[in-house]
Amino acid sequence: MRIAEIKRKTNETDIALTLNLDGTGKSQINSGCGFLDHMLTLFARHGSFDLDVLCHGDTEVDYHHTVEDIGIALGQALNNALGDKRGITRYGFFVLPMDEVLMLCAADISGRAHLGYQVTFDTPTIGDFDTELVKEFMLGLVRSCPMALHFKEFAGENAHHIAEGMFKALGRTLALAVSIDEKHKNEIPSTKGLL
Repeated sequence: MRIAEIKRKTNETDIALTLNLDGTGKSQINSGCGFLDHMLTLFARHGSFDLDVLCHGDTEVDYHHTVEDIGIALGQALNNALGDKRGITRYGFFVLPMDEVLMLCAADISGRAHLGYQVTFDTPTIGDFDTELVKEFMLGLVRSCPMALHFKEFAGENAHHIAEGMFKALGRTLALAVSIDEKHKNEIPSTKGLL
């Protein structure tokens, strides 16, 4: 089973996170940030990942540390669950339409961290959630599970829809990238022999 459990505690957040890459899309999310709970629920459902997240963070300050640290913890869990990455497809991409939004997400689980972020939010907040935190989450993710992760917004107006399109597309993209390539299930998907 490709399952990982992360416990991460700092002076700013206390996180318990469990990820099952071969799940059914079930999730229990309590981050202390309602909008992030919604996004992670969508990520799990569309990736068919089982995901449990419990976070106690300094939300009296704002949501920055909570969002960034959960991104870090999710990346650590993904990296741990993948092990040596033997047999994975490695690459994934998805173009997701959601109402007026058209969002591309593409990933290469390469062992090298890079975030390509061509997304524009026309409003600084969605409710009490700062839209700039979406990028902070994705940076935490790629730094903890080194991958090339790209987002390109082809169309979009509503900030909620844009963020939702990103997290849904991320789930679909990573589901493809971490899937087992049956033809090469005993191989590391790199000519280097290491990812």
